[in-house]
Amino acid sequence: MSAPAQFPPFATAPASESASASPVGSPASAPKIVIAGAGPAAQALVRQLATARFRGTVTVLSSRDDAPDELLELAALPFVSVRFGQPASHIDAAARVVTTADGMDFGYDQLVIATGSTPAHSLVEGSSRCLSYSTIDDAAKIGDAVKVVTRVLGRRPLGILVGTGAAAGQAEAVLRARGVRPVRTTARPAAVVPSPAGSVLPAAGIVFDDGSRMNGDLVVLAEDRIARDRLAASAGVQTAASGGVAVGRDFRSSVPGIWAIGDAASFDGVRLGLLVASDSAAGVCAAELMTAVPDVRLAAAA
Repeated sequence: MSAPAQFPPFATAPASESASASPVGSPASAPKIVIAGAGPAAQALVRQLATARFRGTVTVLSSRDDAPDELLELAALPFVSVRFGQPASHIDAAARVVTTADGMDFGYDQLVIATGSTPAHSLVEGSSRCLSYSTIDDAAKIGDAVKVVTRVLGRRPLGILVGTGAAAGQAEAVLRARGVRPVRTTARPAAVVPSPAGSVLPAAGIVFDDGSRMNGDLVVLAEDRIARDRLAASAGVQTAASGGVAVGRDFRSSVPGIWAIGDAASFDGVRLGLLVASDSAAGVCAAELMTAVPDVRLAAAA
């Protein structure tokens, strides 16, 4: 199964709805965007807002206690505040206030849910030695890894692919396109077999509960994931039956002022991360956000 060529067409909100759904207070006040989540989709959105010369403030609520370099780079932007270890836990959509797990309140004009997804099952033992495929963004990482493995082996690699569903289908297409011979299994392994000492290859295969094993040059896990949409539910936002904040092409949710991107969102029952890359989604969402706060357009033109 190959990845979709483009984001599926979706009807956007009528102009009258867009205007009424996005009040921003007085022209003298800077518009406030809060992003719940700090993963690749959230980071891409901040970069796109910076490129678009957003004239308000952006607060990123991260569940991580550590401060990775990519988040520190965003925090250095003058209009961005990154709150580490302060995940959003509740949304008061009427008051446009989001509350963090430690009780801090952040008012917003527009709120973007980018909380991502979580594995549906516990991690396979030794999964750190594997490549993973959960979104389209992982295709590039797999491609880079395959180049290294191919160069080391001097031949076409044999790949073990674990998973079912759309993610596994896309992963298989990615592996084939990059010259890997994929062998796919829907049975979940008990552990990943490490390569012999001294090998530059991280994994040698997988082993199942009954002791049987499959050997290969690399292992790719493309198992089911579940969108983190509990935060959206607290605000009465419509979610898909299979999980994820239901959004349209413009990334608006069913509640005015609330948007969703990345794996936290869903289009037609499919995780958005499987339909559109983070940078592409962030570019569209940033443009829509700029339109949703009229004062920004005036400031940018000044």
